[in-house]
Amino acid sequence: MQIYYDYKTLPDSARGCVVAIGNFDGVHKGHQFLLEQARIKAREQNAGFAVLTFEPHPRKLFRPDEPPFRITPSALKLERLEACGVDYVVQLGFDWDFASQAAEAFVSDILINGLAARHIVVGNDFCFGQLRKGSPQTIRDAGLDITVVEKVCDDGDSALSSTRIRQELRHGNIAAANKILGWDWEIRGEVVKGDQRGRELGYPTANMSLGDCVHPAYGIYAVLAQIEGEENWHPGAANIGIRPMFEVPVAQAETFIFDFNREIYGKTLRVKPVQKLRGEAKFNSLEELITQMEKDCAQARQIITNIVTSP
Repeated sequence: MQIYYDYKTLPDSARGCVVAIGNFDGVHKGHQFLLEQARIKAREQNAGFAVLTFEPHPRKLFRPDEPPFRITPSALKLERLEACGVDYVVQLGFDWDFASQAAEAFVSDILINGLAARHIVVGNDFCFGQLRKGSPQTIRDAGLDITVVEKVCDDGDSALSSTRIRQELRHGNIAAANKILGWDWEIRGEVVKGDQRGRELGYPTANMSLGDCVHPAYGIYAVLAQIEGEENWHPGAANIGIRPMFEVPVAQAETFIFDFNREIYGKTLRVKPVQKLRGEAKFNSLEELITQMEKDCAQARQIITNIVTSP
Protein backbone atom coordinates (compact mmCIF):
# COMPACT_ATOMS: atom_id res chain seq x y z
CA MET A 1 0.00 0.00 0.00
CA GLN A 2 1.33 3.41 -0.99
CA ILE A 3 0.58 6.48 1.14
CA TYR A 4 0.50 10.05 -0.17
CA TYR A 5 -0.08 13.33 1.62
CA ASP A 6 -0.55 15.74 -1.30
CA TYR A 7 -3.22 15.27 -3.95
CA LYS A 8 -1.41 17.70 -6.28
CA THR A 9 1.65 15.53 -6.86
CA LEU A 10 0.25 12.02 -7.18
CA PRO A 11 1.99 9.66 -9.59
CA ASP A 12 -0.07 8.42 -12.52
CA SER A 13 -0.35 5.01 -10.87
CA ALA A 14 -2.32 6.52 -7.98
CA ARG A 15 -4.70 8.47 -10.23
CA GLY A 16 -7.76 7.15 -12.00
CA CYS A 17 -8.73 4.91 -9.09
CA VAL A 18 -11.97 3.93 -7.48
CA VAL A 19 -11.87 6.13 -4.37
CA ALA A 20 -13.52 5.44 -1.01
CA ILE A 21 -13.81 8.62 1.08
CA GLY A 22 -14.14 8.83 4.84
CA ASN A 23 -12.51 9.20 8.23
CA PHE A 24 -12.68 5.44 8.84
CA ASP A 25 -11.91 5.72 12.56
CA GLY A 26 -11.79 2.13 13.75
CA VAL A 27 -11.99 0.58 10.26
CA HIS A 28 -14.86 -1.46 11.73
CA LYS A 29 -17.14 -3.98 10.05
CA GLY A 30 -19.31 -1.23 8.57
CA HIS A 31 -16.24 0.44 7.08
CA GLN A 32 -14.95 -2.93 5.91
CA PHE A 33 -18.18 -3.56 4.00
CA LEU A 34 -17.93 -0.16 2.30
CA LEU A 35 -14.28 -0.74 1.45
CA GLU A 36 -15.09 -4.15 0.01
CA GLN A 37 -17.69 -2.55 -2.29
CA ALA A 38 -15.01 -0.14 -3.48
CA ARG A 39 -12.50 -2.96 -3.97
CA ILE A 40 -15.01 -4.94 -6.03
CA LYS A 41 -15.81 -1.86 -8.12
CA ALA A 42 -12.10 -1.28 -8.72
CA ARG A 43 -11.64 -4.88 -9.85
CA GLU A 44 -14.63 -4.61 -12.21
CA GLN A 45 -13.19 -1.47 -13.77
CA ASN A 46 -9.60 -2.74 -13.84
CA ALA A 47 -8.62 0.25 -11.71
CA GLY A 48 -6.64 0.87 -8.56
CA PHE A 49 -8.35 0.99 -5.17
CA ALA A 50 -7.70 4.18 -3.20
CA VAL A 51 -8.88 5.70 0.06
CA LEU A 52 -9.11 9.44 0.65
CA THR A 53 -8.97 10.21 4.35
CA PHE A 54 -8.06 13.07 6.68
CA GLU A 55 -5.79 13.86 9.65
CA PRO A 56 -6.40 14.98 12.24
CA HIS A 57 -9.94 13.69 12.51
CA PRO A 58 -12.26 16.67 11.76
CA ARG A 59 -13.85 16.26 15.18
CA LYS A 60 -10.50 17.20 16.73
CA LEU A 61 -10.60 20.52 14.87
CA PHE A 62 -14.25 21.37 15.49
CA ARG A 63 -14.48 20.12 19.09
CA PRO A 64 -10.95 20.37 20.53
CA ASP A 65 -12.07 20.27 24.17
CA GLU A 66 -13.75 16.88 23.90
CA PRO A 67 -12.12 13.91 25.67
CA PRO A 68 -9.86 11.71 23.52
CA PHE A 69 -11.95 9.69 21.10
CA ARG A 70 -9.74 8.04 18.48
CA ILE A 71 -10.28 4.31 18.11
CA THR A 72 -7.44 4.05 15.62
CA PRO A 73 -4.77 6.75 15.66
CA SER A 74 -3.31 7.40 12.20
CA ALA A 75 -0.65 4.66 12.09
CA LEU A 76 -3.06 1.97 13.25
CA LYS A 77 -5.76 3.15 10.86
CA LEU A 78 -3.34 2.88 7.95
CA GLU A 79 -2.44 -0.67 9.00
CA ARG A 80 -6.09 -1.67 9.10
CA LEU A 81 -6.74 -0.08 5.69
CA GLU A 82 -3.86 -2.06 4.23
CA ALA A 83 -5.39 -5.23 5.71
CA CYS A 84 -8.54 -4.40 3.71
CA GLY A 85 -6.61 -4.56 0.44
CA VAL A 86 -6.30 -0.83 -0.24
CA ASP A 87 -3.71 0.01 -2.91
CA TYR A 88 -3.30 3.73 -2.22
CA VAL A 89 -4.14 6.07 0.63
CA VAL A 90 -4.27 9.82 0.15
CA GLN A 91 -4.22 11.30 3.64
CA LEU A 92 -4.85 15.04 3.60
CA GLY A 93 -4.26 17.48 6.43
CA PHE A 94 -7.52 18.76 7.89
CA ASP A 95 -7.24 22.37 9.08
CA TRP A 96 -9.44 25.44 9.02
CA ASP A 97 -8.42 26.31 5.46
CA PHE A 98 -9.37 22.85 4.30
CA ALA A 99 -12.63 22.91 6.28
CA SER A 100 -13.64 26.24 4.70
CA GLN A 101 -13.21 24.94 1.17
CA ALA A 102 -16.41 25.06 -0.87
CA ALA A 103 -17.86 21.65 -1.66
CA GLU A 104 -17.66 22.30 -5.39
CA ALA A 105 -13.97 23.18 -5.08
CA PHE A 106 -13.32 19.95 -3.18
CA VAL A 107 -14.83 17.99 -6.04
CA SER A 108 -13.11 19.86 -8.87
CA ASP A 109 -9.69 20.41 -7.29
CA ILE A 110 -9.23 17.16 -5.39
CA LEU A 111 -11.49 14.48 -6.84
CA ILE A 112 -11.32 15.47 -10.51
CA ASN A 113 -8.04 17.34 -11.07
CA GLY A 114 -6.01 15.79 -8.27
CA LEU A 115 -7.13 12.17 -8.04
CA ALA A 116 -8.79 11.87 -11.47
CA ALA A 117 -11.21 9.59 -9.64
CA ARG A 118 -12.91 7.01 -11.82
CA HIS A 119 -15.62 6.21 -9.29
CA ILE A 120 -16.43 7.41 -5.74
CA VAL A 121 -17.70 5.24 -2.88
CA VAL A 122 -19.08 6.83 0.32
CA GLY A 123 -21.36 6.06 3.24
CA ASN A 124 -24.95 7.26 3.35
CA ASP A 125 -24.14 9.97 5.91
CA PHE A 126 -21.28 11.46 3.89
CA CYS A 127 -21.12 15.24 3.64
CA PHE A 128 -18.21 17.58 2.99
CA GLY A 129 -17.05 21.10 2.28
CA GLN A 130 -17.75 24.39 4.01
CA LEU A 131 -20.65 24.08 6.46
CA ARG A 132 -20.98 20.44 5.33
CA LYS A 133 -22.98 21.58 2.32
CA GLY A 134 -21.58 18.95 -0.02
CA SER A 135 -23.45 15.69 -0.54
CA PRO A 136 -23.29 12.71 -2.91
CA GLN A 137 -25.51 14.71 -5.26
CA THR A 138 -22.84 17.42 -5.44
CA ILE A 139 -20.45 14.77 -6.74
CA ARG A 140 -23.00 13.47 -9.25
CA ASP A 141 -23.66 17.01 -10.48
CA ALA A 142 -19.96 17.30 -11.32
CA GLY A 143 -20.25 14.29 -13.62
CA LEU A 144 -18.63 11.67 -11.40
CA ASP A 145 -20.06 8.22 -10.81
CA ILE A 146 -20.72 7.50 -7.15
CA THR A 147 -21.92 4.58 -5.05
CA VAL A 148 -23.58 5.34 -1.71
CA VAL A 149 -23.31 2.43 0.71
CA GLU A 150 -26.01 2.03 3.35
CA LYS A 151 -25.10 1.47 6.98
CA VAL A 152 -24.43 -2.08 8.10
CA CYS A 153 -26.53 -3.24 11.06
CA ASP A 154 -26.18 -6.04 13.57
CA ASP A 155 -28.80 -8.68 14.31
CA GLY A 156 -30.61 -6.18 16.54
CA ASP A 157 -30.86 -3.73 13.64
CA SER A 158 -28.44 -1.28 15.29
CA ALA A 159 -25.92 0.35 12.97
CA LEU A 160 -22.28 -0.69 13.32
CA SER A 161 -20.59 2.62 14.04
CA SER A 162 -17.53 4.25 15.55
CA THR A 163 -19.81 5.92 18.10
CA ARG A 164 -21.03 2.55 19.38
CA ILE A 165 -17.48 1.25 19.64
CA ARG A 166 -16.41 4.26 21.71
CA GLN A 167 -19.40 3.76 23.99
CA GLU A 168 -18.58 0.08 24.51
CA LEU A 169 -14.94 0.84 25.26
CA ARG A 170 -15.85 3.60 27.70
CA HIS A 171 -18.02 1.08 29.53
CA GLY A 172 -15.24 -1.52 29.55
CA ASN A 173 -17.09 -3.85 27.18
CA ILE A 174 -14.07 -4.99 25.21
CA ALA A 175 -15.67 -8.06 23.63
CA ALA A 176 -18.66 -6.02 22.45
CA ALA A 177 -16.38 -3.39 20.92
CA ASN A 178 -14.26 -6.04 19.20
CA LYS A 179 -17.37 -7.67 17.76
CA ILE A 180 -18.25 -4.43 15.97
CA LEU A 181 -14.66 -3.81 14.94
CA GLY A 182 -14.07 -7.27 13.54
CA TRP A 183 -10.57 -7.20 15.02
CA ASP A 184 -9.05 -6.88 18.50
CA TRP A 185 -8.77 -3.27 19.65
CA GLU A 186 -5.41 -2.24 21.00
CA ILE A 187 -3.52 0.57 22.68
CA ARG A 188 -0.11 1.34 21.27
CA GLY A 189 2.64 3.61 22.52
CA GLU A 190 6.24 4.09 23.56
CA VAL A 191 7.25 2.60 26.89
CA VAL A 192 8.39 5.40 29.19
CA LYS A 193 10.09 5.34 32.56
CA GLY A 194 7.70 5.81 35.47
CA ASP A 195 8.26 6.32 39.18
CA GLN A 196 9.18 2.65 39.70
CA ARG A 197 6.30 2.24 42.17
CA GLY A 198 5.19 -1.01 40.57
CA ARG A 199 8.70 -2.42 40.76
CA GLU A 200 8.86 -1.56 44.45
CA LEU A 201 5.63 -3.51 44.98
CA GLY A 202 6.93 -6.52 43.07
CA TYR A 203 4.94 -5.76 39.92
CA PRO A 204 7.16 -3.87 37.44
CA THR A 205 5.06 -2.32 34.71
CA ALA A 206 5.61 -1.04 31.19
CA ASN A 207 4.03 2.41 31.16
CA MET A 208 2.73 4.36 28.21
CA SER A 209 0.49 7.33 27.59
CA LEU A 210 -2.99 6.83 26.19
CA GLY A 211 -2.40 9.82 23.90
CA ASP A 212 -5.34 10.65 21.64
CA CYS A 213 -6.68 7.13 22.03
CA VAL A 214 -10.21 6.78 23.42
CA HIS A 215 -9.97 6.00 27.13
CA PRO A 216 -11.61 2.69 27.97
CA ALA A 217 -13.33 2.40 31.33
CA TYR A 218 -10.64 2.87 33.95
CA GLY A 219 -9.69 -0.26 35.79
CA ILE A 220 -7.71 -3.48 35.72
CA TYR A 221 -7.71 -5.63 32.58
CA ALA A 222 -6.43 -9.00 31.49
CA VAL A 223 -4.30 -8.18 28.45
CA LEU A 224 -2.04 -9.49 25.74
CA ALA A 225 1.10 -7.46 25.02
CA GLN A 226 3.52 -7.46 22.12
CA ILE A 227 6.92 -5.77 22.17
CA GLU A 228 8.33 -3.97 19.16
CA GLY A 229 10.41 -6.30 17.00
CA GLU A 230 8.89 -9.47 18.42
CA GLU A 231 6.12 -11.75 17.19
CA ASN A 232 4.97 -13.32 20.45
CA TRP A 233 2.08 -11.97 22.49
CA HIS A 234 2.66 -12.08 26.24
CA PRO A 235 -0.14 -12.45 28.81
CA GLY A 236 -0.40 -9.80 31.48
CA ALA A 237 -2.54 -7.50 33.56
CA ALA A 238 -2.82 -3.76 33.03
CA ASN A 239 -4.08 -0.83 35.00
CA ILE A 240 -5.64 1.59 32.55
CA GLY A 241 -6.48 4.81 34.30
CA ILE A 242 -5.14 7.34 36.75
CA ARG A 243 -3.84 5.30 39.73
CA PRO A 244 -6.06 6.70 42.52
CA MET A 245 -3.62 5.48 45.19
CA PHE A 246 -0.79 7.72 44.01
CA GLU A 247 0.07 11.38 43.28
CA VAL A 248 -1.36 13.59 40.53
CA PRO A 249 -3.75 11.64 38.27
CA VAL A 250 -2.44 11.11 34.73
CA ALA A 251 -4.25 8.72 32.41
CA GLN A 252 -1.96 5.96 31.19
CA ALA A 253 -1.68 2.23 30.67
CA GLU A 254 0.58 0.34 33.08
CA THR A 255 1.12 -3.22 31.94
CA PHE A 256 2.57 -5.98 34.10
CA ILE A 257 3.78 -8.67 31.69
CA PHE A 258 3.76 -12.10 33.30
CA ASP A 259 7.04 -14.03 33.58
CA PHE A 260 8.98 -11.22 31.93
CA ASN A 261 12.04 -9.37 33.18
CA ARG A 262 13.62 -7.17 30.51
CA GLU A 263 14.03 -3.42 30.11
CA ILE A 264 11.95 -2.22 27.16
CA TYR A 265 12.08 1.56 27.62
CA GLY A 266 11.78 3.38 24.30
CA LYS A 267 10.20 0.44 22.52
CA THR A 268 6.69 0.49 21.13
CA LEU A 269 4.30 -1.72 23.06
CA ARG A 270 1.01 -3.04 21.72
CA VAL A 271 -1.53 -3.88 24.41
CA LYS A 272 -4.79 -5.67 23.64
CA PRO A 273 -7.25 -5.50 26.54
CA VAL A 274 -9.07 -8.82 26.69
CA GLN A 275 -11.45 -8.44 29.62
CA LYS A 276 -12.02 -5.90 32.37
CA LEU A 277 -11.50 -7.42 35.82
CA ARG A 278 -12.58 -4.56 38.07
CA GLY A 279 -12.69 -0.80 38.36
CA GLU A 280 -10.01 1.40 39.88
CA ALA A 281 -10.05 1.52 43.65
CA LYS A 282 -8.28 3.02 46.64
CA PHE A 283 -7.01 0.72 49.37
CA ASN A 284 -6.34 1.36 53.05
CA SER A 285 -2.76 0.14 52.79
CA LEU A 286 -0.15 -1.03 50.31
CA GLU A 287 -0.56 -4.52 51.75
CA GLU A 288 -4.23 -4.53 50.74
CA LEU A 289 -3.25 -3.27 47.29
CA ILE A 290 -0.66 -6.03 46.83
CA THR A 291 -3.14 -8.69 47.95
CA GLN A 292 -5.65 -7.45 45.39
CA MET A 293 -2.98 -7.32 42.68
CA GLU A 294 -2.18 -10.97 43.36
CA LYS A 295 -5.85 -11.83 42.87
CA ASP A 296 -6.04 -9.71 39.72
CA CYS A 297 -3.03 -11.42 38.17
CA ALA A 298 -4.33 -14.89 39.00
CA GLN A 299 -7.67 -14.04 37.40
CA ALA A 300 -5.98 -12.53 34.34
CA ARG A 301 -3.81 -15.62 33.89
CA GLN A 302 -6.90 -17.82 33.96
CA ILE A 303 -8.75 -15.67 31.44
CA ILE A 304 -5.83 -15.65 29.01
CA THR A 305 -5.30 -19.40 29.46
CA ASN A 306 -8.95 -20.06 28.65
CA ILE A 307 -8.66 -17.99 25.47
CA VAL A 308 -5.48 -19.72 24.32
CA THR A 309 -6.75 -23.24 25.05
CA SER A 310 -10.35 -22.81 23.86
CA PRO A 311 -11.19 -24.75 20.66
